[in-house]
Amino acid sequence: MRIVSLLPSTTEILFGLGAGDDVVGVTFECDFPPQARERRIVSTSSMPHGLTPREIDEFVTAAVRRGEDLYRLEADALADLDADLVVTQDLCAVCAVDVSVVDRALDYLGCRTEVVTVDPHTLAEVLDSVLMLGARTGRRERAEQVVEGLHARLDAVRTAVEGRPRPRVLLLEWTDPPFAPGHWIPEMVEVAGGTPVIGVTGDKSVRITWEQAAATEPDVIVCAPCGYDLPGSVELAADVARRFPDTPVWAVDANASFARPGPRLVDGVETLAAILHPERSPQVEPKSAIRVR
Repeated sequence: MRIVSLLPSTTEILFGLGAGDDVVGVTFECDFPPQARERRIVSTSSMPHGLTPREIDEFVTAAVRRGEDLYRLEADALADLDADLVVTQDLCAVCAVDVSVVDRALDYLGCRTEVVTVDPHTLAEVLDSVLMLGARTGRRERAEQVVEGLHARLDAVRTAVEGRPRPRVLLLEWTDPPFAPGHWIPEMVEVAGGTPVIGVTGDKSVRITWEQAAATEPDVIVCAPCGYDLPGSVELAADVARRFPDTPVWAVDANASFARPGPRLVDGVETLAAILHPERSPQVEPKSAIRVR
């Protein structure tokens, strides 16, 4: 089978299921595992490099208002790869190539390639997507093993924090302007033994004001700006810390463990548990999170 993955999360899942050799095309953002970088890139961004978070938000808002696509699908590359399966999404036009773009490209090329859409909104749906991709790629048994292991780790976190006080957590999915989290993020906070003060599991992330953020009276603030690794999150969290001088502020690797709906979301849950309940969880590793103040 020849597979094109148009999502960093599904690329990670496919490699984790042992289907890495079948993956022939990826996006410019597919960087885990490192071997993914060796595949042909078929999707790039229309966004200029070097923009600040505020400029990124303004660029995205304007492009969406105009009905423009934020990602470019290289149709020639797609044709050259002669894929049997293309994995894409219909979850967030800001995050990756939309399924409608793929369908139009394949119609134009006259291809009969199978298109699979992955649209998880909760942790359970993320794990279901692992099972689905396992079934589609002939690796059902391996997928079941992976999901069983992830469930076991989540259950271990639940047991570790059971009965403990639940800190009020303000987790920011973007910092300029601030965005409250949606999808699986509030659920991650709950599993880790915290109370998400804003954001609803399964819903979209939403723009908020700093006044709304302050009104939540959080015990802990976690900065997980979508698209940023840990050093980038640390830099942005420093500005947040200046706004909340009396509240602990943490930065996490959003790309690795929060923004992408794949197996490493469980790493994110474990990281949150260690931040919120260090007495019951392993200490946070420097590569996972850094307390800014």
